[in-house]
Amino acid sequence: MPSVRDVLHGPWLHGPWRAVPVLGVTQIVAWGTIYYSPVLTVPLIAAERGWSLSFTMGGFSLCLLIAGLVSPFVGASIDRYGGHVVMTVGSLVGAAGLVGLIYAEHWIAYLAVWMVLGVGLAASLYDAAFATLGRVFGAAARRPITVLTLAGGFASTVGWPATHLLIGLGGWRGAYLAFAVALALVCAPLHAFVLPRSRAVAVKAPEGTAAKAPVHLPASGLAFILVCAAFASYAFVPSALSAHLLAIFGRSGIDAATVVAIGALFGPAQVAARLIELMFGRDLHPLVLARFAVALLVAGFAMLALFGMTPVAAAAFALIFGAANGLITIARGAVPLALFGPDGYGRLIGRIAGPYMLMQSVAPLVVALVAERLSDPTALALTAAFAAVALACFAAIRRPRS
Repeated sequence: MPSVRDVLHGPWLHGPWRAVPVLGVTQIVAWGTIYYSPVLTVPLIAAERGWSLSFTMGGFSLCLLIAGLVSPFVGASIDRYGGHVVMTVGSLVGAAGLVGLIYAEHWIAYLAVWMVLGVGLAASLYDAAFATLGRVFGAAARRPITVLTLAGGFASTVGWPATHLLIGLGGWRGAYLAFAVALALVCAPLHAFVLPRSRAVAVKAPEGTAAKAPVHLPASGLAFILVCAAFASYAFVPSALSAHLLAIFGRSGIDAATVVAIGALFGPAQVAARLIELMFGRDLHPLVLARFAVALLVAGFAMLALFGMTPVAAAAFALIFGAANGLITIARGAVPLALFGPDGYGRLIGRIAGPYMLMQSVAPLVVALVAERLSDPTALALTAAFAAVALACFAAIRRPRS
C-alpha cells in the first residue's frame, strides 16, 4: 500500500494524471451548479417573477442549445490553447452567468443570461474535460476518461443536496451567488494553475523494429455521421427520462416515497457500471461497450412494456438506465478516440457534442408534449425508439481493419 509520501510525490500530483483529480473536483462543481441546480431553482424563479414554468425552464433549454452550437469551437480551442485556458474561461463565464440570473428581472435579460451560461457550460462539462484529457494523454486517454466519469457520477449526489441546503439558507439567489463563488474561486484557479499544460507526444518505435501503427478512420464520411447520429439519438433518452421518468412512475400509481427511492438507484448504478468497466473492460473496444450499453437500455424499455409500471419493474429499469448511461458516458469520450485517433481530438469531441446537446435541449419539451396530448406509454415508446435508432447506428459502424 502506497504511503502518504508516495501519494504526495506520485503522478497523481506531479504527472499528467493530476488532471484527473483536478477535473474530478471541477466536474462535480460545474455539473452541480449549472446543470443540476435548475430543477430546484427554476420553479422558485418562475413563482417569484410571475413567469410560466415552461418559459422559465426554457431558459435552460436555450442554454443547452447554445452549448451545442459553440461546442465545436470550444473543442478546437482546447486543441490549440489547452484546457488550462479554455476551461478557466468557461468557469469564469459560468460564474458571471449565475450572477446574471440573480439580476435578470426582464424576460429578455433572463434568456440572454442563459445564452451566456450555455457558453460556460460548453467549456466546463464532460466534453471540455474529455478534450483536455485527450490533449494531455493522446491515444492513452481512455483510462483517465473512465476514472474521471467515476468522480462525475457523484455530481447529482452532491449538487442537489447542496442546492437544497443553500436555498434554505439564502433562497435561490443566495444559492446562485454561492455557486458563482465556487466556479470563480475553486474551479477557475484549479483549471488555470493546476491542470497540466503538456500535450501528448506520439511514441515512436525504436529504429530497426517493426511497429504496428494503429489504424484510424477519417473524421468524415459515413462512419463519422453514424457516430454523431448514434450519440445524438441516445442524448434524447437521458434528457427526456431525467425530466419526466419519476413523474411518469408517479402517475402510474406508484406512491411518492417509492418513486423517490427508485430515483435514488440511478446514481449508484451509474457509478457501479463505470467501476466495473474500469476493472474489467480495458481490453473491450469502446464500440462494443457502446453497443452493449444501448442494447441493455432497449431491453429495459422492453421489460417495462412487458411487465408494466410495477414498483419492481420500475426499480429494475432505474438500475438498467443508470448502468447504461454510466457506460455511454465513457463511450462518448472513448469511441471517437478509438475510431478516429487522437489528432484533433478536442475539435472532434466538440463536433460530436454539438448535435448531442441540441438533442438534449429539445427532448424534455417533446416528451412533455407527447405525454400531455397522447399518453405516458407513448412518451416512453418514443424515447425507446430513439434508443433503438442509437443502437442501429452503433451496430452499423465498422471498426477500421489493421
